[in-house]
Amino acid sequence: MNFPYKTNYYPLFFLFLVVFSITIETISYSQISITKQPKILNITLKGDSLIYKLDDSSTMRDKEDIFFSKSITIPYKYNSVYFGIDTCNIPDGTCFQFYLAGHDKNWGKLYKYPLKEYSNLSPGSYIFNVRFNSKDRIPSASTSFQFKILTPFYMTRIAIFIYMVTGLLFFLVVAKVFSYKFARERFRLERIINKRTDELIKEKDKSENLIANLLPKDTAYELKTKGKATKRKYQMATVLFSDIQGFTRLAEQINPEILIDILDSFYLHFDSVVEKYNIEKIKTIGDAYMCAGGIPEKNRTNPVEVIMAALEMQQYMKELHKKSSKKNTRIWDIRIGIHTGSIIAGVVGHKKLSYDIWGDTVNIASRMESSGEAGKINISGSTYELVKNFFNCEYRGKMPVKYKGEIDMYFVKGIRPDLQTIPLGLPNKKFFIHLQLLRLNDLEEAILKILKEKLPQNLYYHNYRHTMHVYTQVELLGRAEKISDDEMLFVRTAALLHDSGFMNSYENHEKLGCDYAKEILPGYKYSEEQISRICELIMITSRGFKPKTLIEKIICDADSDYLGRVDYKQASMDLCNELKEQKKVNSLNEWKESQAKLIKEHEFYTKTAIILRDINKKEQLKNVHQLTDKS
Repeated sequence: MNFPYKTNYYPLFFLFLVVFSITIETISYSQISITKQPKILNITLKGDSLIYKLDDSSTMRDKEDIFFSKSITIPYKYNSVYFGIDTCNIPDGTCFQFYLAGHDKNWGKLYKYPLKEYSNLSPGSYIFNVRFNSKDRIPSASTSFQFKILTPFYMTRIAIFIYMVTGLLFFLVVAKVFSYKFARERFRLERIINKRTDELIKEKDKSENLIANLLPKDTAYELKTKGKATKRKYQMATVLFSDIQGFTRLAEQINPEILIDILDSFYLHFDSVVEKYNIEKIKTIGDAYMCAGGIPEKNRTNPVEVIMAALEMQQYMKELHKKSSKKNTRIWDIRIGIHTGSIIAGVVGHKKLSYDIWGDTVNIASRMESSGEAGKINISGSTYELVKNFFNCEYRGKMPVKYKGEIDMYFVKGIRPDLQTIPLGLPNKKFFIHLQLLRLNDLEEAILKILKEKLPQNLYYHNYRHTMHVYTQVELLGRAEKISDDEMLFVRTAALLHDSGFMNSYENHEKLGCDYAKEILPGYKYSEEQISRICELIMITSRGFKPKTLIEKIICDADSDYLGRVDYKQASMDLCNELKEQKKVNSLNEWKESQAKLIKEHEFYTKTAIILRDINKKEQLKNVHQLTDKS
């Protein structure tokens, strides 16, 4: 068969061979990428410590299997790891891809170089993975290597705890140091402040002492707080004047400095005497010394106390005379005049303050001094009436006083014999008991005023009137039973204070009354022994106590006196209403039953009380049954 032209098949065959060859090569290469697995050539720590190196020997291969089958522990100081990858029998164009589990989030980008470095790894467990990969082929299987970076001691929990403790200790030390420095500085400042404060206090004390020497304490306080002091009138004050006999003539003969020194020694002693007897020094004018008792605190004992002070001044001068006679020197004589009456006291002046007194009493006391005799105490008739039970006095006639007529005068010779110790002539215990009985009047006035103000209004029986009744009754029973003066003092004082505890509480009021007695009585010159006796008498008024001594029986009879009085019904109902308010009695019938039982069992202890309250018990029981809320 003839063809129009001749066909050439060689180029087509050659093209087929080329395409077949390329396909086979591609398939072959793909199979290498899937089956070929990279090998780790070496592992280096910190760039110089080699911990693994690939070796093809069978022994090394066994070790390799063991090495890669477990996790390797690496100290933290070698936390930079370098991985070298074997490049033998790797097709061209193959890249490396790395993934460090525990550090990377995913496989990294493709690397051409068979080397991977991880530096400054944190403590923890890691798995290093490496595989072959390329942009247009399937990645190979990965090779893994497990390792663990150990936590250094300084990053462990124990170390952190130690750091915290150390930090806390350091903070405390720093705080202590700063606190110490602050304390030192504060101490330094406080010392400066205290020093300044002490200086101010000393200056203040000097000022206050100076004012106290010039003014009475209460007046000085009023002047300091209000800026002015009110003038006060005292109905009973005793004024003393003393004057040196012939001072004007003596002043011309004696050196002035010696004269002033002698006067100063006299007045210094006089000051100590008047302070001892709570007498207020008013002033000195040349050789005249003036003081007054009963101011600024009112009292009834001031006439006796002023004369006691005058006797001590007189005795002081007598002792100086004895001493001077041995030295053949001459000591001056003084005249003393005393009068008791009303005065007005107050502060005069604005810059140079002066506490002074005014009134006829001052003028008469001055006349008593000028009309007296050297070395003697001249008192007026009004003073004599107040002190005649304490001192022996000699009547010396009358003295005319302008607007007052004639006034009796007396020389005080000394303490009455029965009130002084022999042979010293000093006041004995009986003298002070008499003085305390006089002072009891001041205590009575003060306590009754306090009870009026502070006793609760719902005390219908144990009120101010009950205290007054018991106080009066113990004196009446005491005088009838002829008790001694000191016993009278004890029982009257106890009667005055026996219900004072009601000011604070209805319960245990006797004990509270004793506490109040211990607080107030020292201010009225009661001794601890006397206060103890008075407290025993207060406690004996408690229900359940049986009196033993006569004065205990007297105060018990006075306290339960209402049981035998004709006004029993009213007193009993007052007590009933009081106890109802205190939840001590529930009903009137209950009160009647308790009162009937009490009247049947009760007996007065003293003969005088039995006579005074001689009311038949049957009659009193009849009164009990007649008790009503309107009684």
